[in-house]
Amino acid sequence: MSKHPIRFILTDIEGTTTSISFVADELFPYFRENIGLLKTMTDHPAVKEAFSETIELAFKEDGLTISTFDEIIETLRRWSVEDRKITPLKTLQGLLWKKGYEDGDLKGHVYADVPSKLNEWHAAGIGLGVFSSGSVAAQKLIFGYSIAGDLTPNFSAYFDTKTGGKRETQTYKTIAEQLQIPSTEILFLSDIVSELEAANEAGFQTIQLLRPGTEKGWDRTAADFSEI
Repeated sequence: MSKHPIRFILTDIEGTTTSISFVADELFPYFRENIGLLKTMTDHPAVKEAFSETIELAFKEDGLTISTFDEIIETLRRWSVEDRKITPLKTLQGLLWKKGYEDGDLKGHVYADVPSKLNEWHAAGIGLGVFSSGSVAAQKLIFGYSIAGDLTPNFSAYFDTKTGGKRETQTYKTIAEQLQIPSTEILFLSDIVSELEAANEAGFQTIQLLRPGTEKGWDRTAADFSEI
């Protein structure tokens, strides 16, 4: 039994609420297949800024001097294939994914056990939040356009790596401070042991989700949300 009441549940996405294959097999390919559309969006302020950042980072990270739209697009495509955690790439992925969701070409995957438990916890007055390496915008799209409908009314907070690394204890302390809830009253759900270790060090309660393909590596586990 828990020593402290749980007032807030913070959940990871990939491997926790959502299959890892959804991102790898649907979102990333969609971005690469539609990346050419960015050349028609160059007046968009976020695209302008991301293109400028790409030029700077191509030189800083890879020693490449690029300037044309085609060179920028090709650099972004390569970074996507390499799954580089680079801000302008994440920004532009989010923009194209938004179009895909709005056009009905994409639907956010969630496991069948997730929607009912989110609704149940929310109705019980438990706060719910998301912490994922994907941008906050991308998080909202997955849950806003999910195969189970719009799940975003359940969530009151979203966090991405702008708050800090997912494997850094200080990040979870920062999240608790921002939520203004004692860390001992927050439950963190993830499939990744190193993330659970960092959250545990910060005083969070933790449960490892053992979705298909995940190996047990934590003392408190659940096969799905119905076991939590």
